[in-house]
Amino acid sequence: MKLLFFDDFKLGVLKGDAVVDVSDVVNDIPHLGPHDLLNGLIEKFDAYRPKLEAAVEKGKGVPVSGVKIRPPVPKPFTIVCMAVNYMEDGTRSEPAPINAFQKSPNAIIGDGETMVLTDIPATIFEGEAELALVIGKRASNVKAADAFDYIFGYMNFIDGSARGVPAFYQMKSRETFAPIGPYLVTADEIKEPQKLQVKLWNNGTLMQNFNTDDMAHKIARCIEWVTYPHPGGGRHPGDGHQPSRLEPVHGRRQGRDRDRGAGAAPLQRQGRSEADLGPRDPAPAPGAGARQPDAADRREVRVEVDGREVDGRQDIPQSFGRPVDLDRSADEVLAEAEALIAGVPARSS
Repeated sequence: MKLLFFDDFKLGVLKGDAVVDVSDVVNDIPHLGPHDLLNGLIEKFDAYRPKLEAAVEKGKGVPVSGVKIRPPVPKPFTIVCMAVNYMEDGTRSEPAPINAFQKSPNAIIGDGETMVLTDIPATIFEGEAELALVIGKRASNVKAADAFDYIFGYMNFIDGSARGVPAFYQMKSRETFAPIGPYLVTADEIKEPQKLQVKLWNNGTLMQNFNTDDMAHKIARCIEWVTYPHPGGGRHPGDGHQPSRLEPVHGRRQGRDRDRGAGAAPLQRQGRSEADLGPRDPAPAPGAGARQPDAADRREVRVEVDGREVDGRQDIPQSFGRPVDLDRSADEVLAEAEALIAGVPARSS
């Protein structure tokens, strides 16, 4: 089944060269916008599928050429793209280490819309054709053998890039840098996703022509790697996907304290409410004989420097991104901060 949104985000199903409006079939799904509607449909797709098929069978539809096609996944939870994941038809001697990056969900645009290069000094502005996966349920700690059970469907995806820009966000995640669609194809229609021919034309000239069997890390391996917090030292042979859409994925833990068994972590924004966060680290504590965490393994937070104030605020930098030298006094840290501030030229208005 090929699902799409059209005109004012009506939900439709493609029927030949026509689109059948099935909005009435799914109108009982609670939603505030098309993204909620799609999420609710995916969650209960087995129950809704017979109703959708019956509506398509009875409906005549309208020509696709006469409607405005919208992004089939208008507001994804996240977009995870596999990096350097093709063997480039044998021009690479070995696979690159498995890796990924994220694009902003607001980079999504649909069929017929325009990728826009903003006024930034890019050396190359390009769009790379990719296969996108739409994950249909929470995916955490997924084994490669089970990976395809989590895929709801597939889409065309273009990875927009402004290369030569030093900031990775500016290069990959600007608005309009993630065209998708025109349809979301349910997984049952793609029998061999690892044997799909992908082509991209630019002004009528064929620019890309490759097969998904050229992936360095196959689809299942990539889903496993993205959703599992402890990938391990070895790389499994095969298994993964090219720029993919995973919703949701397990995030990387950043800035965690090495001390084990941490309890709730209250967070309060000045003048606002308080949030209690319960950190959990599934990794086992170091066993006997392993090097135990010590003071050098952690960073001092600002309130630990000794509570000195700068201009009435307790705002002493954490040694400017480097781990704090515990042998330095607060006066030395403060002196370094003041010296840096004094050395920064004033900006003209």
